[in-house]
Amino acid sequence: MRPEIVVPVAAAAAAAVGGVGYAWGIERKSFRLRRADVPILPTGAPSLKVLHISDLHATPGQPWKVAWVRELAALEPDLVINTGDNLASPTGVPVVLDAFGPLLGLPGFFVPGSNDWFAPKPKNLARYLLPDTGQRIHGDPLPWGELRSAFTDAGWVDLTHRRTTAHLRDLTVELGGVSDAHLQADHYERIAGPVGAGVDVALGLSHTPEPRVLDAFVADGFRLVLSGHTHGGQLRVPGLGALVTNCGLDRRQARGLSPWPAGTGDPEHAWLHVSAGLGTSPYAPVRFACPPEATLLTLVPARLSARTTASGM
Repeated sequence: MRPEIVVPVAAAAAAAVGGVGYAWGIERKSFRLRRADVPILPTGAPSLKVLHISDLHATPGQPWKVAWVRELAALEPDLVINTGDNLASPTGVPVVLDAFGPLLGLPGFFVPGSNDWFAPKPKNLARYLLPDTGQRIHGDPLPWGELRSAFTDAGWVDLTHRRTTAHLRDLTVELGGVSDAHLQADHYERIAGPVGAGVDVALGLSHTPEPRVLDAFVADGFRLVLSGHTHGGQLRVPGLGALVTNCGLDRRQARGLSPWPAGTGDPEHAWLHVSAGLGTSPYAPVRFACPPEATLLTLVPARLSARTTASGM
């Protein structure tokens, strides 16, 4: 190799190594709290603070993650929404309960993700850039039943194929959820039907933001659907954003708050919030231009505009 070529190649290699080091050693531990106002309440209604958490992917030996998540209780949300993928290890249940401990005393609602049922396995990450064949690679079963029981014993409500109402701050809130669409386990027909009379706002939960599920919720009158699963792309290209969403969602909506249907001009449209999540698979423990996050959504009267900010708490 000619000397004039060696220097650029060496520089590129060093940059690549440095980028991986940053993505593994720094960014995956650089948690962010996002805040967004969602204008979906009736005129004159009090605001409602919703903490959206997702994709913890808990394994033992992650004290930095546990400590940060525990601090979220200081936000004093009116309710907590958990959109799944809490586990990544057969021994992850105590880690999840430690992280969420201070939040379990608050009103909470949850649905599972595929990694609550099955442990992750090593994969060729390049397959995420290819069209989805529908094939899923499952690891060993995870103790979802144990975690689910711990959540419900603490008072959180399992919304898997269930609809319910909650009364919060003089508001009647309807909530509904489905099982994980990534495994084709969503059966929206089990909860289908218009939002009930006298409901001030309706929230839908689906771990994976598959458009067919989002459309079904919105057709029934749900004004906000909350999801996770995408990890915000996990590795984002500055100026381009997420390369993949690992589902049928457009990559431009891989994280954050956006109208649904996308690009609609209808002022009465619904909203989608996709959390970029708190963790990663143990077989791909890196993030780039996409730090782990939780979101405090403040539901406000519909005449107000949506507003989004982010901070490191």
